[in-house]
Amino acid sequence: MREGLPNADELGGGPLIVTEDAHLLDDLLRLCAAAGAMPEVHHGPPTERGSWERAPMVLVGDDAAPRCRGAARRRGVMLVGRDQDDPDVWRRAVEIGAEYVLRLPDAEGWLVDQIANAAEGVGRPALTVGVMGGRGGSGASTLACALAVTAARSGRRTMLIDGDPLGGGIDVLLGGEGSEGMRWPDFARSKGRVGGGALEESLPALHGLRVLSWGRDDEVSVQPQAMQAVLAAARRRGGVVVVDLPRRIDDSVAEALAQLDAGLLVVPGELRAVAAAKRVAAAAGMVLRDLRVVARGPYSAGLDEHWVAEALGLPLVGDLPLEPGLAAGQSGGEPPGGDPRGPLARFCAGFWELADISDGVGGGIGAASGIGAP
Repeated sequence: MREGLPNADELGGGPLIVTEDAHLLDDLLRLCAAAGAMPEVHHGPPTERGSWERAPMVLVGDDAAPRCRGAARRRGVMLVGRDQDDPDVWRRAVEIGAEYVLRLPDAEGWLVDQIANAAEGVGRPALTVGVMGGRGGSGASTLACALAVTAARSGRRTMLIDGDPLGGGIDVLLGGEGSEGMRWPDFARSKGRVGGGALEESLPALHGLRVLSWGRDDEVSVQPQAMQAVLAAARRRGGVVVVDLPRRIDDSVAEALAQLDAGLLVVPGELRAVAAAKRVAAAAGMVLRDLRVVARGPYSAGLDEHWVAEALGLPLVGDLPLEPGLAAGQSGGEPPGGDPRGPLARFCAGFWELADISDGVGGGIGAASGIGAP
């Protein structure tokens, strides 16, 4: 497939449907309703100047293709029909400059996603970073919070997602355990698409970011489909998504790992922690291609952050600095990374700065070796 569809911010309006086939129109209207979109319907190219060009996407029925031959060439035109064995479908697609040829009902799921993306004005997906601990108590949740708080303070649209059901709720670290908003139990059984805007608006707003955490009631398991749907919705909003992940990789965690741009493995500088982190890295590496080390002191004799990274065979992001008074600050309502002049916030700001530079050059997150080093 070619480049992504133009988004509503670029073009404006709802999807444009062009067909006289009543049955096909009923199907397309049903799919638009499922995607939460309000389409504009015509029997041929709209006579109003610019309507064809402004629509975020154009759905042309097989019956209407001959009437659309003279329409302006543009991205996001789809030729839609039901006949799976039509030998002339590709010729008609070329004649109208269609980028996609869709056959219903096979393509319904994909088409609903594309319609919803157009309706939401989806642009560039969020830069998505996961944080895991090499062993228990490594400080991964603290780093995840600090990364999110720092990103939000810099003006980025930010969402922090707690992927560890046994972590006690990451909203506690942010001082928001009593805040109003939805938690994982409200999404745990989701199977269909989750709207990005609806997700964002439903979550607690803390320190300039949105947080999806766990409740304090009975344990709730998140199905892989729910994890996929929620993370996909979060990413469609753009900006930054930070995911706090457990060390144990189950199907739902694997689904989260598959959507990350990069993962950070926080490893204390001691031999047992490195040994434990090797097992975590091996499991995560089966799904996540870009996994990096954040080493954390104090270090055992003879070890430093470079030794830790080399022992794991992973790129080094840097040495996670100690921040005096962190626990006291949290008890007073200040989240990790809340002090912009503190070493933890400076470490996170350096990470995002390098991530922005590399993402602008070629996508993904470039090597950030040396952050936090003397």
